[in-house]
Amino acid sequence: MRGKIMPESIITMSALKIIVLTSIVFVWFVRYDNIVQEFKHYNYPHWLRDLVGILKVSFAVMLQSDTVHLAQVGCIGIAILMSAALLTHLKLKNHFGKMLPSLTLFSCSLLIFFNV
Repeated sequence: MRGKIMPESIITMSALKIIVLTSIVFVWFVRYDNIVQEFKHYNYPHWLRDLVGILKVSFAVMLQSDTVHLAQVGCIGIAILMSAALLTHLKLKNHFGKMLPSLTLFSCSLLIFFNV
């Protein structure tokens, strides 16, 4: 695409994809100790925490694909996982600030899904 200007929507979606990937990698690698504590607090088993982490990272990588179908699978996967996170926060009556990251990733994944 040398010499061509990318439409703004493509640039925006590319940026959102990178933001989603970066935030998931940051939380699941850099702040993993926090994830361990949260899953303990929610009384979820260790295997579920590990499965969720593997799925989130896998879906975030799929999201980066130039193949529309693969990127959409990544979007739907993240949306499903973020829905589960939101339901957990609602069930435990967490404050909105605790829900904001999962709500943001849920929204971003749907936005990307409908624009890839």
